[in-house]
Amino acid sequence: MRSDVVKKGIERAPHRSLLRALGRTDEEIERPFVGVISSFTEIVPGHLHLRRLAEAVKAGVYMAGGTPFEANTIAVCDGIAMGHMGMKFSLPSRELIADSVETVAQAHAFDALVLIPACDKIIPGMVMAAARLNLPTVVITGGPMLAGQLGGQALDLNSAFLAVGAAAKGEMDEREVERIERACCPGCGSCSGMFTANTMSCLCEALGIALPGNGATPAVHAERYALGKLAGIQVMEMFRRGITARDILTPEAFHNAFTTDMAMGGSTNSVLHLLAIAHEAGIEFDLHQLNVFSANTPHICKLSPASDQHIEDLYYSGGIGAILHELERVGLLKGEALTVTGQTVSENLKPGSRWAPDYAIVNRQVVRTPEDPYSPTGGLTILFGNLAPEGAVVKSAAVSPKMMHHSGPARVFDSEEEATAAIRARQFKDGDVIVIRYEGPKGGPGMREMLSPTSLLSGMGVDDRVALITDGRFSGASRGAAIGHISPEAAARGPIAAVQEGDIITIDIPNQRLELNVPEEEIQRRLAALPPFEPKIKEGYLRRYARLVTSASTGAVLER
Repeated sequence: MRSDVVKKGIERAPHRSLLRALGRTDEEIERPFVGVISSFTEIVPGHLHLRRLAEAVKAGVYMAGGTPFEANTIAVCDGIAMGHMGMKFSLPSRELIADSVETVAQAHAFDALVLIPACDKIIPGMVMAAARLNLPTVVITGGPMLAGQLGGQALDLNSAFLAVGAAAKGEMDEREVERIERACCPGCGSCSGMFTANTMSCLCEALGIALPGNGATPAVHAERYALGKLAGIQVMEMFRRGITARDILTPEAFHNAFTTDMAMGGSTNSVLHLLAIAHEAGIEFDLHQLNVFSANTPHICKLSPASDQHIEDLYYSGGIGAILHELERVGLLKGEALTVTGQTVSENLKPGSRWAPDYAIVNRQVVRTPEDPYSPTGGLTILFGNLAPEGAVVKSAAVSPKMMHHSGPARVFDSEEEATAAIRARQFKDGDVIVIRYEGPKGGPGMREMLSPTSLLSGMGVDDRVALITDGRFSGASRGAAIGHISPEAAARGPIAAVQEGDIITIDIPNQRLELNVPEEEIQRRLAALPPFEPKIKEGYLRRYARLVTSASTGAVLER
């Protein structure tokens, strides 16, 4: 056992004395050591219940003959961090989380891991650590929040952001906004739409690094805690069989994850995170490949913010297993990919398997068949062109048909704050393309999410007439012609830095193009005339992060 280095032999008597100081018995010290690492915190609703989930996991580890040790890492609530300095720390926290999991696991020689994350950056950060450490590992996320209810209408966090936009337009008063505010987030769990947190939770199941049922089982259901026990039991089975994280995080697993992502129209942030996890697993993906996945994958599940359906509706309709089943049925999955059950994807989905969903409950309004999709192609599109030579990402499933082809004049802003103030003051016209730059990984720094400006546009009812492009990124709750991750970013002298007020920008989502209608010679002249970029943050972690972070097109990972 790996943990023998801290507990075997006379020279390890001091180490064992410290284990005994924890109240551990001889029998517990003899067993495999399992790190149970959660991101419990009292500031993030998606994490509030993780202490209880960790207890369930530890019970499972004990039941299966292991000795669990609980530890914690940090978490940032994107909703609370949104729209101010705090959001600059959100994406950078992913690297801290990966490093902290690696640190505690290596320092204490754990034999196996159960990782208990929730929410946006925390899930990929922990999976990145799993790939890096390559131990027997099971991920069990905290699960989705239930949708709120107000007058028979289902609500989620995005409802509150949209209400702010409606109020700015004069269509809603302060009392109505408050009623939505009080109703939209009824309790613990990751915000209930197919936003980034739930996208990544679902994709952990598609990757095979989480147990079937992980993606859609609500946070408050007893089944979530039963799943926690099973995670503890199953990691011990993986340990005994010698199955490690990289046995699961294979090219076939990423094929399945990208395909599932396209089928359910996940958050654009999933592209950043899957690329980063693949990087840690030693697997390289070119952004052009993602359009191949999109072209070949029907969009069969449409949840909020692209519709009025929520994650709990998917749960009651067979969950991610129902989506995987439909994709496998038409040959779009790599069924031979291994999962943490110790079985392949195909074996898990086979009727009669203990892991298979109940196919009889599938609601075809929630999970359509590939023969009757919402769209014959996937819900995400990667755009290229002279404005985004290395790519840009749009959640095409949430774009109005009227905006799939669009040309309009640029309204240029060098920060999210400037753009948000201008939108609130309605300093734009129908047809405009709002450009927000110097918000990329280096330029922000931290590549902030832009839910405030996009939700203002949606709440004002103009997201079918006004586009927004940025080298920053968007919340999974964003909708409309919101194009992010433009690479290279402005701080790296990407073409977005050359855009001037009134330049015509052409968006062609079906043909995967994003063009600045300015001659190449003029673009280069403008870039050459720009002064050297000055980092906005001069000290602390963000300064270090800005120096080391790479392009969004590579997952915004740090330089090695």
